[in-house]
Amino acid sequence: MKKLKTVVVEDERLPRLSLLAKLEDFRHSVEVVDACDNYDSARMSILHHRPDLLFLDIQLHGRDSMQLLEELKQTIPLPYVIFTTAYSDRKYLLSAIKLSAIDYLLKPIDKGELAHAIAKAAGRAVAEMPTAAAMTEKLSFRSVNGRIFVAADDIAYVKADGNYACICTFHGQDMVLENLLVLEQRLPAGSFVRVDRSTIVNLPRVYRLNIQQHSCIMLSPDGRELRLEITRNGIEKLMEVMG
Repeated sequence: MKKLKTVVVEDERLPRLSLLAKLEDFRHSVEVVDACDNYDSARMSILHHRPDLLFLDIQLHGRDSMQLLEELKQTIPLPYVIFTTAYSDRKYLLSAIKLSAIDYLLKPIDKGELAHAIAKAAGRAVAEMPTAAAMTEKLSFRSVNGRIFVAADDIAYVKADGNYACICTFHGQDMVLENLLVLEQRLPAGSFVRVDRSTIVNLPRVYRLNIQQHSCIMLSPDGRELRLEITRNGIEKLMEVMG
C-alpha cells in the first residue's frame, strides 16, 4: 500500500516539532507533506495537498478546528482525521466521533497510541480501496432524459459543467444532473482523483502526461487513446499522485 499523504496542524511550536519527530519513525506508512500553525494556512494546505491523513489540533489560536472541517467538507471529501488536544474534553470527543475521526490523542502524544492511530488509518484506507467488483459494477446517474448506466472502469474522466457534470468514457460523453462534489464522493476513492476545480480523473487510465501542452492521454482497456486538456494545476496534481 502507498504511504498516507499527511498534513500536521498544530499551533504550538514544541508540540508540532515533537509530533513531526515521532512521525519520522512511521515514514514507512506516512509521508508528511506539510505542517501548519494556524487556521488559514491549514485550510489552504489541505485544499492544495488533498491529504489522506490529517493530524489536527482541536484549538487553533482560539479558532475551532471543527469549523475548519465543516468548511472543508463543503468542497472536498475529508481526509482521515486524528485529533490532538491537551484536554480530555467530552464535547470535543463527541464532535470527533460525529465527524468519524480515526482517533483522539492527548498531548503529549504517547508513541504507542500514535502507532495505534496510524495503524487504524492505514487499515481504513485498505478497507476503502476500490475492488475489481467496484470498478466493473455499473453506476446509475441522472441524465436530462432519464438515467445512464456506466461502469466506473469505463469512465476516463469527469468535467464540471456549471451545476452539472459531463461523464466522459472512451465511447462518448453524457451530461448528468449531479455536480462534481457529489460525483467525487460516489466514484471509487483511490482510482478517481479530483485534480483541479473542474476535473476528476480515473488514475488507472492515465497513460501519458504532456506538461508543456497541459494535456493527458488516457488509455482504454482495449488500447484506444483519449486526449484530455487539463489545467497546469491539474497536471501538477497528476504528476504528484502518479509519482
